[in-house]
Amino acid sequence: MRGFAARAGVWSARHRWAAVGIWILFVVLAMGAGSATGRTDAPENDLKGEINQARQITDDAGIEEPTGERVLVQTRGDGGPRTTDPRFRAAVDDVVRALRDTGEASAVVSPYTSGTLSKDGRSALVTMDLRGDPDTATDRVGPVLKAVGRVAERHEDAGLRIEQIGGASMEKTFDDAFGNDFRQAEYSAVPVAFGILLIAFGALVAALLPVLLAISAIVATMGLMALVSHVQPMGDVADSVMLLVGLAVGVDYCLFYLRREREERARGRDPRTALRIAAATSGRAVVVSGITVCVAMAGMLFTGITDFEAMGLASLIVVAVAMVGSVTVLPALLSLLGERVERGRLPLPRRTRTRRAGARAGSGPGSGAGPETGPGSGRPDSRESRLWRAVVGAVLRRPLLWTVVAAGTLAAIALPALGMKTQQLTLDQEFGDSLPIVATYERVNEAFPGGADPAEVVVEADDIGSPAVTEALADFRTRAVSSGASKGPVELKRYEKQNVAVLSVPLVGGADQDRAEKSLALLRDEVRPATLGKVSGVSAPVTGQVAASRDFNAQLTSAVLPVFGFVVAFAFVLMLLSFRSLAVAVTSILLNLLSVGAAYGVLVMVFQHGWGASLVGAEGVGAVVAWLPLFLFVILFGLSMDYHVFVVSRIREARLQGRTTKDAIAHGVVTTAGVVTSAAVIMVAVFSIFGTLSMQSMKQMGVGLAAAVLIDATVIRGVLLPAVMALLGERNWYLPRWLRRLPDLTHDEATPEESLPPSPESSRTRTGAGSTG
Repeated sequence: MRGFAARAGVWSARHRWAAVGIWILFVVLAMGAGSATGRTDAPENDLKGEINQARQITDDAGIEEPTGERVLVQTRGDGGPRTTDPRFRAAVDDVVRALRDTGEASAVVSPYTSGTLSKDGRSALVTMDLRGDPDTATDRVGPVLKAVGRVAERHEDAGLRIEQIGGASMEKTFDDAFGNDFRQAEYSAVPVAFGILLIAFGALVAALLPVLLAISAIVATMGLMALVSHVQPMGDVADSVMLLVGLAVGVDYCLFYLRREREERARGRDPRTALRIAAATSGRAVVVSGITVCVAMAGMLFTGITDFEAMGLASLIVVAVAMVGSVTVLPALLSLLGERVERGRLPLPRRTRTRRAGARAGSGPGSGAGPETGPGSGRPDSRESRLWRAVVGAVLRRPLLWTVVAAGTLAAIALPALGMKTQQLTLDQEFGDSLPIVATYERVNEAFPGGADPAEVVVEADDIGSPAVTEALADFRTRAVSSGASKGPVELKRYEKQNVAVLSVPLVGGADQDRAEKSLALLRDEVRPATLGKVSGVSAPVTGQVAASRDFNAQLTSAVLPVFGFVVAFAFVLMLLSFRSLAVAVTSILLNLLSVGAAYGVLVMVFQHGWGASLVGAEGVGAVVAWLPLFLFVILFGLSMDYHVFVVSRIREARLQGRTTKDAIAHGVVTTAGVVTSAAVIMVAVFSIFGTLSMQSMKQMGVGLAAAVLIDATVIRGVLLPAVMALLGERNWYLPRWLRRLPDLTHDEATPEESLPPSPESSRTRTGAGSTG
């Protein structure tokens, strides 16, 4: 038995208690080390460009801009009191007193002092700053929100609306919503996966194994992430993605391995031989797939965005841990359990008949399908799916027709992706009317355009008080309004000792992202060069939420080609070396790209054009969230390789046993259909949970992932892959002479102890399948 997976499986089966003990010790040590060292969290808004320049200026100057909050006091309807009414003024005074009494607010300013009264006389803004460290403002804003809520209740009968909004209150609301969403998904995912595995295996113990190993891999990865965070800071998003990926691949890898071991035992193998065959075949497929997925996840490291880098590294670690666990501790557990893995069997008559038929098909430990069963015999193999046998049979009879039909259908689904519109979702797009603060945000922007989310210009000069700089600042404030970028007022704060000034500019457009970005462009490209840009020694980066969104999109766009290029190139090389076939490497890349393209098309149709959007509660979104296409590409490319490697490995295995290429295709696809279907159903079910969450970005991620996996496991692996391989025929195993000098990773393949009779068309040797020209 050669290769890491085969040797690991055999060693673990022989030293099963040692293997289990080592795994438990590894999980415990990883968690303990992570807890002992603590974790470094990723900073917010760590983007390159002007956002970073502005933060660097304030950090170097020791300036900590306090977290600003606003309280909107507004008349409900047309008949309520106006800002000149004593009742309105009494409510404002009550708000001011309540804020000061909390002890958390500073610089509380009445709108009658600051002039933040709307022109229609219906709205006023009380402004304030939260005391203390801005980084912990979210944790301390709770008492202020409660105080404002009590004031709102006291004045509700007067026809007044009193609501708080600001950086800390919005972040707290989003964090709570985000956390609730992911907790709902995480709590639902494990029971759903277990339920599907229970049906797939029909036995309680067999269904528990993949779930327990996936959870143990996730637990170990959490500890490793804490250790790695001191080099690469981690965030909550990385945790959530790690859990998602860890559950998916952890269950998949165990499923592949366990199903093959059960399949061999059903054919009459003794447990030891069945385990060795599973280690040499499915174990190797898990290793090849895991390495390929790790390479795909590493693509996120090329974005230069901390959250993406953290997601990529966390996903890479959990895939590696799940892969190692599947080929080491799983064989040990199967060896320990033996026939007890079938305990807790569900009363499924069809499954029982299939199992008995499988037992009759083999006459002993050394017997195989032999000439009596399998594609080469003309008689169905009891391990194979009748449905997929019928589908694959039809595909192989007319491969050109099915290639055109399947590829054409997927291309038509992918076509809308050419018009994909991406953007950072605004509050109303992200949450709709599910959060009250979204409506508050809209009301503030309507009454005070841009006031809820102003741009900030951080000005650094050699002498901030010099006449030239003072004149430039005044000119900037005037031109910001006259250019149409802002309706004012443009506020100015000076820090004379640090030679820094901060201009706060309400942007025209407010919650309208496109209009706000145009206003931002006016500030950066016209107003700034014509005013502050004329003074030597002055630096004036423009920051704020709109600027952060624009810069994030720009940085993400610049990362697309490096990420795509890295993932595709390395996946191609790994497939080429692992299968020693140019055709297999090329088709694997093309089919995966087609799968990703179809997922993009589904996203555009549902969330941009609104086709079927009501089914997932996504009406009126009109765009795809900016970070999702790149994220989906990396995740889907990696997960798609799971199925591709598993199916193609089974086809190659059958080819090495002497079957014709056509018989090998049929055998490989049909015998893996059950496990691929089970794995896909689990993934689709788990990802669909995210499609039910309140945040639109989570809905889009769930729908995109679920659609892609469904397409990949059915149309791609069940129809297009066998059709394309049937068209290629013996060219599937072609490797040009000039590529044969590359490292040969097929040396770790071990032909199982089963033996099929060679077909009339081919009796090639084992090495011939890897280099036929």
